[in-house]
Amino acid sequence: MQGAGAIALAAPFVRNAQAATLELRWLGWEHYNVASIVSEFEKEYHVKVSSGFFDGNSEAYNKLKTGGTTDFDLVMGDGFWPRLYGKQGLTQPVDYDQLDNMQYVFDDFKAPNYMLLQEEGGSNMIAAPNCWGGYGLTVNLDKIAPEDADSLSVLFNPKYAGRISTSARFEENIALAGILAADTLGTKDGPRPDGKSFNPYVLTDAELEEAKRLLIRQKSLLLTRWNDEDTLERLLRTQSIWVSPEWSGIYRRIAFDKMDGKTELNMQHVLRPREGGLGWVDTWAITSGVDSERLELAHKWINWRLKPENMAIVATDVGWSPTVDVRSLIPDRYVETMFLNQTSAIKGLYQFDAPSSPEKWERVWSDVEAA
Repeated sequence: MQGAGAIALAAPFVRNAQAATLELRWLGWEHYNVASIVSEFEKEYHVKVSSGFFDGNSEAYNKLKTGGTTDFDLVMGDGFWPRLYGKQGLTQPVDYDQLDNMQYVFDDFKAPNYMLLQEEGGSNMIAAPNCWGGYGLTVNLDKIAPEDADSLSVLFNPKYAGRISTSARFEENIALAGILAADTLGTKDGPRPDGKSFNPYVLTDAELEEAKRLLIRQKSLLLTRWNDEDTLERLLRTQSIWVSPEWSGIYRRIAFDKMDGKTELNMQHVLRPREGGLGWVDTWAITSGVDSERLELAHKWINWRLKPENMAIVATDVGWSPTVDVRSLIPDRYVETMFLNQTSAIKGLYQFDAPSSPEKWERVWSDVEAA
């Protein structure tokens, strides 16, 4: 919060009047680089904020492994990735006692309801929540039969040949097919080789083989695999395609236009398909290279980003669903389309993760591409 107390806390970060301004460096998804939030933080704490960007978790992980812990003070990650960063010594614990604004976070994104922000088998908190969502199905309800709309099988249904699209992200394509494969084989809810519950990024050889079969069959049904959300939006708006998995950002754009009378498209976003779906909570973690001077500032940054007024900006300007309860600060249309009355849905979504065997997954995808 702003005020006299917050201004007083800024003093440790300014060494003296002649000293260079202290710089805070973060690595994350570019859409979170909100100018107004950054500039106000810089003014509040008399520091400079710089940023680096990545497209996916594996890219961030590789950057940290090749020296990024000295280049960046904070890193973003989602799903199981923050735990991987911690296990590899790339990040250090986050002191929640310095995060007053955690009080505004929905309970669904705090331990013990959501455990991926805590180290596995330990008590240290390794990251703090930012935004959340799923990788669900955006469906044209005027084209897709109701009995098909809430099932992952719609992505593999010959009835909709030429009207299906998926992203070009091979990991999520295999994971979604893996959920359906395990459901078909009856292995999803049974004992697992690793003794843990089902994780679509930790598939058995039989499940991977069935996922490959599904994806090869799917190839002839696809209109295209999209690389960016603008392409997906164009395909959905022109009704060139009727269904695609996505993060719900395009669904929101179309839903808002329908509310405003600008389109008659009847779209639904299925956050959790009946066989199960993918989800994520993206987070802030502090790299292991942060020195004592920047450590307090890194906590100030995380706390600043959790401030409800700033999270409301993320919701309305960026279009992502906050883990902070901002329902009283944003229009009802955002509350509805960001599923902020349904945060408990995160419990039923399989969280993004690194494939347990990257080599096997790459071979599967090569086989799919070559088929």
